[in-house]
Amino acid sequence: MSEPAPLVTYQEGLARGELRFQRCGGCDRAVFYPRVLCPFCGSRELVWAVAAGGGVVYATTAMHRRGDEPYNVCLVDLDEGFRMMSRVEGPAAEAVAIGGRVRLRIDTDAAEPVPVFVPADRS
Repeated sequence: MSEPAPLVTYQEGLARGELRFQRCGGCDRAVFYPRVLCPFCGSRELVWAVAAGGGVVYATTAMHRRGDEPYNVCLVDLDEGFRMMSRVEGPAAEAVAIGGRVRLRIDTDAAEPVPVFVPADRS
């Protein structure tokens, strides 16, 4: 029996409250967004792992929509060694700081679970 597609495994993890990523058995690098080959060395030896959820804001920008509150789009460097695009919830969009520690929260308000972050010093 074949394994499910990487996207399916990733989405199943989110539904369980887990941020899953892959680790390459060939070069030992963290791989995110899930895929079938390591983008660094081409190996197929990808194994699943679950991120603890801590990270640092690498870059951020405030997006403005007419008639709505601004929201942020950010890149977060996870402690496990990969970077992902998301948002930081809680502070105003313009107040999200590069270098700020954040922690994962799975947003289940949308049609599908979405990984977002909150400042690490908030409960």
